[in-house]
Amino acid sequence: MRRTSAWARTRSPARPRRIWCLALVLLLWADPVLSPGLLALDAKTGVSVIDDQGQQITLEHPAARVIALYGAFNEILGSLGRADVIVARTNADTLPASIARLPVIGTHLRPNIEAVLAQRPDLVLQLAGRKEASLPVEALKKRGVRVAVFRAATFAELFSVIRRVGLLTGSEAQAEDMVRGLEARLTALESRLAGAARPRVFFEVRSPNLLAAGQTGLVAEIIRRAGGVNCVEDKAKFARLSEEEIIRLAPEAFLIQRGPMNPAPLPLTSRPRLRAIPAAQSGRAWFVDEQKYSRPGSRNVDAAEELALLLHPEIAPPGARPPKGAKPVHDPKPALGAKQKDRK
Repeated sequence: MRRTSAWARTRSPARPRRIWCLALVLLLWADPVLSPGLLALDAKTGVSVIDDQGQQITLEHPAARVIALYGAFNEILGSLGRADVIVARTNADTLPASIARLPVIGTHLRPNIEAVLAQRPDLVLQLAGRKEASLPVEALKKRGVRVAVFRAATFAELFSVIRRVGLLTGSEAQAEDMVRGLEARLTALESRLAGAARPRVFFEVRSPNLLAAGQTGLVAEIIRRAGGVNCVEDKAKFARLSEEEIIRLAPEAFLIQRGPMNPAPLPLTSRPRLRAIPAAQSGRAWFVDEQKYSRPGSRNVDAAEELALLLHPEIAPPGARPPKGAKPVHDPKPALGAKQKDRK
């Protein structure tokens, strides 16, 4: 006689619940668009996500003491209404304004490990990318600190980061609302730019040792979303170029970021060899805020909208004023308080 499992013969009231929970987890895991890296949320069992190093980050409860080694995460937390969980900052970070008086734990790439541990964080956040940024991550992990490392080189990756930071801090509803709002703004911008000509854009990351934005990274996507074409053909995030190469590229618009990476850039009017490029001849060159364009966060959508109005003033509503954040390059003043230390 063939034996039949008692579990198979006896219907357990918990069995359907287990099946549905398993199905939900598999759905979230399998669909990166629906919820990339997001595993589970339960008020009793805690929260769990997969970071961009493939590590599962599990907390017994949503994080209440957070340290961001990269300041963009502080801005994301502030936008989610969770600046209250930030317990320390790096010496270069001042946003949101409420963190200004918090303890300083060193720099983005060289935090003081003991200073971090003294704040008893239940979660530390770091941006993936530079090799130097991984050193404090490994040091903190060895000391038992939970560290989540995220990558945000596109809007899709940025929105995934916002969702996962929201989950880890118990603000997943706010994160979802925030992402949907940002996505709606980008969709509206795309609609307004439909059929518009796309000017060739050059984005200066640093000078006088010229470094430009390449085809990879958020700046490149901001340019595209704003109705422009990045004239730098290098597939990397950054490209080292000479002034001769800029002349060959003949950009029709020229953006010069000002901030920690480029604290005192000169206007094109003070660069004799670049005065003949189309952007200089037409006056379509502007200083822009480095943190708005180059630092991942909700302000990247502001940057796309701002740049769209600069490149395509015809889409502005009647009577609208020029964008506040960008300044014509005839203004020679460097960004106030900008320092070249601890470059982001």
